[in-house]
Amino acid sequence: MKTFETFLARRCPTLLGLGEPTHWTEAFPLFRNEVFRYLVREHGYRSIALETDCLAGRLVDRYVTTGAGDLDQVLATGFSHGFGAFPSNRALVEWLRDHNTGRAPEDQVRFHGFDAPLEMASAPSPRAVLTELHGFLSAHLDDVPYDVATIERLAGEDAGWADEAAMWDGRKSQGDRPAARELRLIADDLAGQCERARPGLPEGGELLARTAVGLCRYHALMTDTSPERMGRLGAQRDVMMAENLLALPHTFVSAHNQHLQRRAISMMGGQWCSAGAQVAHRLGDRYVFIATDFGSSDAVGEPASGTLQAHLAATVQDRELVETAGIDPDLPARTGDGRAYLPFDAVGAADAIAFLQRV
Repeated sequence: MKTFETFLARRCPTLLGLGEPTHWTEAFPLFRNEVFRYLVREHGYRSIALETDCLAGRLVDRYVTTGAGDLDQVLATGFSHGFGAFPSNRALVEWLRDHNTGRAPEDQVRFHGFDAPLEMASAPSPRAVLTELHGFLSAHLDDVPYDVATIERLAGEDAGWADEAAMWDGRKSQGDRPAARELRLIADDLAGQCERARPGLPEGGELLARTAVGLCRYHALMTDTSPERMGRLGAQRDVMMAENLLALPHTFVSAHNQHLQRRAISMMGGQWCSAGAQVAHRLGDRYVFIATDFGSSDAVGEPASGTLQAHLAATVQDRELVETAGIDPDLPARTGDGRAYLPFDAVGAADAIAFLQRV
């Protein structure tokens, strides 16, 4: 961690992001765990945010701070995208629980998901988050508009909303039905009331409010049938990520490089502002992003000469980082594996790159 120490000595980030070039190689989240333990021990970090469902992540936070729940069940239901099955995430949750046991609440380390409550190819009904938001407000305020029965009636069955076919064909989306438009209005009204009453409300309402509004917007965008559709959906997801991150000061953030970089994402035929670009626009140099990449693996050979990854392999020690200010921004990225690995190619969109020689 020597190069991390030198790098952080000159920075005081509000948010510190560590990216990864693929979600499906355990070496990266294991490295993330090591970096985070160092940050807790040496820099006083008390919060970590992962690219997983922001609502489900509350189950993980409750477990690591109180011990409530069964670890296997928490991993199965507290992570989205199947990430709870990763040994590295189990190890992180176990470490957090061990660290927090016996500590005062103010000295405990908190866990957050910062992703929208979406899956890879589907979006859930807004019914659950809207009814929870309504219940939260009703428990603390006397003048909450609408009622749960109205939300339930307008939402109907959950299955229609979550149909994976709607991800690829806007004509199959529920988001443009009259009932869906009414739900968007309800979400906006409830969020507005939450905002107005914020000083007198306990923690938790703001997350519910912005998630309800964001999810209703996402479903409305799913009805789009234009060529820009996937880019607009990607942009809405990253906006929701950014809003969650901006609510988490002094937090260590872990996600795909694409989401945390300061420039636009290009993916699935679309292009949109990343969560990192959104956050950097608001925080400036108080947002610090460290990308991660690697040299070789069993599936990916050594990088070709003249590429960014070949330069890093030749100049950076294993598991150390180098500041991007000293790297030629015109170095091309190596070719990916055609599956899950996206080589980092945005030198100017990161403050530093951490490099693993072999994964």
